[in-house]
Amino acid sequence: MSTFIVRLDPGGSGPTLAIKDLIDLAGLPTTAGSRAVAEHALAAEVDAPCLAGARAAGAQIVGKTNLFELAYGASGVNEWFGTPLNPLDPKRVPGGSSSGSAVAVATGEAEVALGTDTGGSVRIPSAFCGTTGLKTSHGRVPLAGVWPLAPSLDTVGPMARDVAGVILAMSLLEPGFTPAPGPATVIGRLRPEGVAVDPVIDAAVDGALGASGLEVIEVILPGWMDAYRAGAHILDTEAVRSNQAILADPVRRSKLGVLVAQRLQDAGSVTAQQLVAARAAQRRWQADLDETFRRVQLLALPTVGFFPPLLSEAAGQRYTAATMPFNLAGIPALALPVRTTGGLPSSLQLAGPSGSEELLVSTARVIEAAIGDGHGRLLP
Repeated sequence: MSTFIVRLDPGGSGPTLAIKDLIDLAGLPTTAGSRAVAEHALAAEVDAPCLAGARAAGAQIVGKTNLFELAYGASGVNEWFGTPLNPLDPKRVPGGSSSGSAVAVATGEAEVALGTDTGGSVRIPSAFCGTTGLKTSHGRVPLAGVWPLAPSLDTVGPMARDVAGVILAMSLLEPGFTPAPGPATVIGRLRPEGVAVDPVIDAAVDGALGASGLEVIEVILPGWMDAYRAGAHILDTEAVRSNQAILADPVRRSKLGVLVAQRLQDAGSVTAQQLVAARAAQRRWQADLDETFRRVQLLALPTVGFFPPLLSEAAGQRYTAATMPFNLAGIPALALPVRTTGGLPSSLQLAGPSGSEELLVSTARVIEAAIGDGHGRLLP
């Protein structure tokens, strides 16, 4: 099964970099992991603007990575290009949609990678592959030249094996990026109502926070599942718009994978009234988070409430239940592996106010050091 859709012989002297095949790279077509796109795609004339920093740093681009088709799913399964193998257990899903990017850094095929995150697509594969990923604030990284899924939620973000790699990758996206001088002073431990979490994962998150020595207080934040549903309605509505050219062409539409074709059909049933209600819920949710961040600097919770499912059980999982509300708010969130249990990872998610990426990586670095061996590897 393929991690990469296109492999390249890299030039340059900088870090090795893998790029999700939603992001334009001059001279290559962007396929969005879809036959319906690939068979009509022309080579990009220029790089997406978000690659300017990587080019200036001499990054060695090793290829364009596979993904869930059209980025419209979180299992990482791809019916056309094949599913990247989860390096921790090839019988399990790698997570998506940025599956190939997570697998590339987990296996050492690239030092750092770029993914996109609309409902959890950087953080979920990071959680399932035992790596680190950062969903950036909406609008912080330019989206020109990036295949759209839901433009009002889409983000580009860095992925790596550890926090140091994410900092490096963030500096490629934003030259001059520097972590905050110190970690958060107060972290709010959030246990979202309606999100089922495996007790082993919950304990791993609590254990990592406790080991860090940082001040942690319990936080209650009502309306989590309302935000989740509102985000889903917005994402579905915009996904139909983004892919209208495919849906309007019977030949191209017939080349969509079964999973994506069915999801786009279902997405078309979101009503105008539901969309209006979702936007109102979004404003309320953003106000609630603003109030919460006056009491704590960051929030902490699991990235995903369950371990990566078997490939045979990929469908029907609520992958984005713990991630989507942060997309709805437009704020950054980081996924950090915090413990290995039976060979499978647990992942802690840190989220902060818009523009707090520097504080997120600084805080994650402290937690990582407390639970690791100093080299980004988790202790038993």
